[in-house]
Amino acid sequence: MSAPALSAIAEVLKPVTWFPPMWAFACGAVASGMPIATHWKLFILGVLVAGPLVCATSQVVNDWYDRDVDAINEPHRPIPSGRIPGRWGLYIGIGWTVLSCAVATQLGPWGFGAALVGLLLAWAYSAPPARLKRNGWFGNTACAFSYEGLAWTTGAAVMVGGAMPDPRSLTLALIYSIGAHGIMTLNDFKSIAGDRRTGIASLPVQLGVNGAARLACAVMAIAQVAAIVLLAIWNRGAYAAAIAVLLAMQVALMSRFLKNPVERAVWYSGLGVTLYVIGMLVSAFAVRGLMGGNP
Repeated sequence: MSAPALSAIAEVLKPVTWFPPMWAFACGAVASGMPIATHWKLFILGVLVAGPLVCATSQVVNDWYDRDVDAINEPHRPIPSGRIPGRWGLYIGIGWTVLSCAVATQLGPWGFGAALVGLLLAWAYSAPPARLKRNGWFGNTACAFSYEGLAWTTGAAVMVGGAMPDPRSLTLALIYSIGAHGIMTLNDFKSIAGDRRTGIASLPVQLGVNGAARLACAVMAIAQVAAIVLLAIWNRGAYAAAIAVLLAMQVALMSRFLKNPVERAVWYSGLGVTLYVIGMLVSAFAVRGLMGGNP
């Protein structure tokens, strides 16, 4: 059996999905208070591990174990379409896992450990017997904490030489991870038909389209309100105000999204989620200022 084309491999690695963990790692690095210019090699290596390696692994593994669902929802994808033939999807997932581990050893014990946790979550999310994605509550939580909280915490820890990050940084990482559960729910609207036929209890399947949409918006908004309150308590009023403006813009977009969640989920992901992650970086700079770094 011939090997798949490089273009098909690149497609199944899904570069467009690498942004969230790369961004979260960068936010953690900023929040560490350490000068990124001085530690730029470590910073770039961490971003590469978070996105093109660990996140890409999760995408391949997910596509391999979702091939039956994708054959219903998106038959044009590389694996169900046959452009990645036989068991090549599984082989790529295993190979990228090994590569991710090898590169992550250069990030020190904390970075390597975080990469292992991320990879374990990636396989547990998609592969049996765990297959966390069978339930939207568990699967979305695993993704949210891996993509946001774990990546943020890793960025903060790696930049300070493996020490425990500042508690305020960890608190924001937790808050934005909880909010990211809503972001993960947005991704489920495109596969409702296949999920129902294959027994995957995504939140749109469990709660209905409107219920899942309202939950996603509420979770994202509440997390940001918590961040605003904390920043105000920490006397970072300007940063809190900036996030409040970003949230107000999201609320305006949410009102339109909620009128037709299935058709507008991708639209809202592109606009609303962008505003959400900008707020993450604003929060990171707020914490950086508290620790004496350039705000």
